[in-house]
Amino acid sequence: MRAKEIREMSNDALMNLLSERRDDIVNFRLQLTTGVVENCRRAREARRDIARIKTILRERENIAAKGNSE
Repeated sequence: MRAKEIREMSNDALMNLLSERRDDIVNFRLQLTTGVVENCRRAREARRDIARIKTILRERENIAAKGNSE
C-alpha cells in the first residue's frame, strides 16, 4: 500500500488497517512455525505498512499539536 493511499484514509480506518496488518504478522509467524508459509514477502510488506501508518498518524498528531499551540 502506498503512502498516498494511506494519507487519504481517516484515522479510524488507519487504526483498523494497523490492527489487520499486525494480525497478518501473527498469522505469518504461525505459518512459519508450522512450515506452511504461503508468501514470504507478506510479513515484510505488513511491517512496512505498519511503519507507514504509524508515520502518518504521528504526522497528523504533530500538525494538530502545532495548530493548538498557535
